[in-house]
Amino acid sequence: MRGFTDLEAWKKAHALRKDISELVKSFPVDEKYRLADQIIRSSRSVGNNIAEGHGRYHYIDSRKFFINARGSASETIDHLIVALDEDYINKEVFEKLQGNCDECMRLINGYINYLKQQSTS
Repeated sequence: MRGFTDLEAWKKAHALRKDISELVKSFPVDEKYRLADQIIRSSRSVGNNIAEGHGRYHYIDSRKFFINARGSASETIDHLIVALDEDYINKEVFEKLQGNCDECMRLINGYINYLKQQSTS
């Protein structure tokens, strides 16, 4: 059995988390415990939920965590929209990071479908 770090979805989530961690360093100081904290938490949650889901014994239980990971990727996009609205990031940065979140969700959806197939086999 492969580890969660071998999953393409986790690798993409890991890269997203690193990009977000670097990005928030440029946010205003007064956002440290508001938007910066929230976007860091949601981006970390993507990979955390993938890791936890991969470690679960039952497919249905595992799938629940991958669904949570997908939700955290969507939440990260919403935080990026706030950053764009507040002019903390430009449209180019937003589109790049939104694309990374979308790719995470695409990979997570693929794994959810795989788990669904395994649970019915």
